Amino acid sequence: MTDRKDDFIFGLRPVIEAIEAGKTIDKIFMQNALQGEIYHELKQLLAKHKIRPNYVPVEKLNRFTRKNHQGVVAFISDVPFETIQDVLPQLFEDGKTPFLLILDRLTDVRNFGAICRTAECTGVDAIILPEKGAAPINSDAIKTSAGAIYNIKICKEKNLAHTVDFLQQSGVMVYAATEKASKLVYDADFSVPCAVVMGNEETGISKEVLHHSDEKIKLPIEGKTQSLNVSVACGAILYEAVRQKIISGN
Repeated sequence: MTDRKDDFIFGLRPVIEAIEAGKTIDKIFMQNALQGEIYHELKQLLAKHKIRPNYVPVEKLNRFTRKNHQGVVAFISDVPFETIQDVLPQLFEDGKTPFLLILDRLTDVRNFGAICRTAECTGVDAIILPEKGAAPINSDAIKTSAGAIYNIKICKEKNLAHTVDFLQQSGVMVYAATEKASKLVYDADFSVPCAVVMGNEETGISKEVLHHSDEKIKLPIEGKTQSLNVSVACGAILYEAVRQKIISGN
């Protein structure tokens, strides 16, 4: 019961086998109120590997595939996931000045892939994503990134606001990119350990993450259009950081 068209597999036993084989599970959707011995085996395996399922009505699963999914669909990623709690100390130990990117509920796969490409080109050390509400890391994302996604660490975190707190306690400055800011991106200091937060394409950064961030920054808008595509905006901000590093000699 496998279907590789959209980088997903379905069926209780195939999903169990994929997890046991060490496959990276990007997202897993399970039907509400499933019962049975194999289901409980899968549930225990998910708990063991700290994989959080999304419980959904059967209608959503049917939109993924009309075949016999047995109430479970899992999206597979070729990209291994890490945690920022492991990555950040190693960056400091390696003598680096951490430069991080947080994507708060970015949902467009091609935007995500394009951002990964730019992030890798500008020396971003790691991209941080929420466990839920993020674009799937599938073949489209990898293709759009031109393979750059394989060369950058991808961290998935349960709670981005708590992640921001952890970064700040570790000496990382967190800048939130939002049109509501009064400070321009050019006035931010990217020479220090820092992270840039980019928000959802429609709603921007969540209020909780925005509240926890150190400073809000924005790009100047001179035309009548009031906002930029998130991938374009992210590129402009990351290259401002590169410009500052070149000038300072870092």
